[in-house]
Amino acid sequence: MMKLGILGASGRMGKAVVANASRLHATVTAAVVSEQSSRYGEPIYPNAAEAGVRFQHAGEIVLHQTDVLIDFSLPQALENNIALAQRLGVPLVVCTTGLSEGQHELLAQAGQSMPVLYAANTSVGITLLRQLVQLTSAALPDTDIEIFEAHHSAKRDGPSGTAVALGESAAAGRGKSLSELSAGVRGDGLRETGSIGFSIMRAADIIGEHTVLFAHAGERIELTHRVSNRQIFAQGAVQAAKWLKDQPAGLYSMADMLQLKTLLKQLI
Repeated sequence: MMKLGILGASGRMGKAVVANASRLHATVTAAVVSEQSSRYGEPIYPNAAEAGVRFQHAGEIVLHQTDVLIDFSLPQALENNIALAQRLGVPLVVCTTGLSEGQHELLAQAGQSMPVLYAANTSVGITLLRQLVQLTSAALPDTDIEIFEAHHSAKRDGPSGTAVALGESAAAGRGKSLSELSAGVRGDGLRETGSIGFSIMRAADIIGEHTVLFAHAGERIELTHRVSNRQIFAQGAVQAAKWLKDQPAGLYSMADMLQLKTLLKQLI
């Protein structure tokens, strides 16, 4: 089975990958936590008969310990995580949201010498939704677009990385960048026709909900994706890792993994 290294292993998504790895025909051989983590040194499977893999610091990971790294840590750790993947000579799947423009440039630079896949959301459903949003935006160029997103109360960034990615897909459908069309998080004042607005909700234990609404007078279309179990994200991340392991250097996306461009050409 593929050997996985998880960065941010004690977080919500890190724990989801650890819990589901064997079911997905992978094994977690490295579980990285921050220098400040209270979980350091604990076994990742506390109820197992033997301790097995324990939570480690990045500097303790050795060559050949993993086949690929999956990053579910925080944005501020990205540079160090790229350096770790380069030291180990393994591909890197980055699932961290809230990255800055400069950090996206770091990913592009890393992709020149190693396989890197960036996914603000590792759900296959969201990947398909982005394609539908781009198509709908292109077909309905004059509609107002509103992106609603809801997550648990502890989520740090807003709009979510997935909401921003959906906004980018909507803007791409109109041949523009999101910065040209974004109305930001909706508040007071009139909105410009055809702009892309964002609405945010943070409450309780909502895992993830996104709706993209296209509206003009007399008609609207809503495209919605809801997640009820984090296992979906874990499954997508491991699927991405398996695919990336066999790719040459480059910066990839979930759409690349699913070969959506090829599928669209076949349909057309």
